[in-house]
Amino acid sequence: MISPVLFVIAVIGIIIQAFFIAVEHKEKYVPAVVLKGLASLCFVIIGFAGYMSCTGDQAYESFAKKIFIALILGMAGDILLNLRFVFDKIGQKVFLAGIAAFLAGHILYLAALIPQAENLWGCVATGAVIAAALLAYIFLTMEVKPAFKIFGIFYLGAVIIMTAIAGGIVIAKPSVHNIMYAAGAVLFTLSDIVLIFNTFSGTTRFPLRITNLSLYYIGQLLIAFCLFFK
Repeated sequence: MISPVLFVIAVIGIIIQAFFIAVEHKEKYVPAVVLKGLASLCFVIIGFAGYMSCTGDQAYESFAKKIFIALILGMAGDILLNLRFVFDKIGQKVFLAGIAAFLAGHILYLAALIPQAENLWGCVATGAVIAAALLAYIFLTMEVKPAFKIFGIFYLGAVIIMTAIAGGIVIAKPSVHNIMYAAGAVLFTLSDIVLIFNTFSGTTRFPLRITNLSLYYIGQLLIAFCLFFK
């Protein structure tokens, strides 16, 4: 059973995320970093509570531990991506460090999902084809620096393959837990796609920034809460 306190924490996190979006838009980058860190801390707390609730089942405890650590890496990525505006001179390096944190988190998400997948290689192949098509479109239509291309290949590949595996698990074993996880993964993937188009298309649009951040945050909350439904 989920404690009502955790739902309150989720609502607080959503409210802080909304304040963060508004403050960042005003280019007040230092308070924005603080707000982003606090918002991310909320889904980390929920993930920790979910991890602590699954004692007694060794296999599921291992799954939940990977998810919890991935959520922490997500918080680190959030902070780093926004620190790039604070430290403008090393902004690109800080941005890439943030992407690396997210990539490490997605590798853990993958490691958590793989033991549950019944058609692993079919899901991997599907995800790889989708990722390759999307990357080809991005590289052909947008001006992307080589460093971002390298990170993009690994990062988007990991995100989309993870989402494909999560979708395959839902098809094979539909449950509240699997559906919540897959929904969170889809929202996470969509948020990254919106972020890429908003960052590299040449015109940054605030409504797309709102969409990117909202999809991402709800996705992380769904992944954190899914731990209570196994």
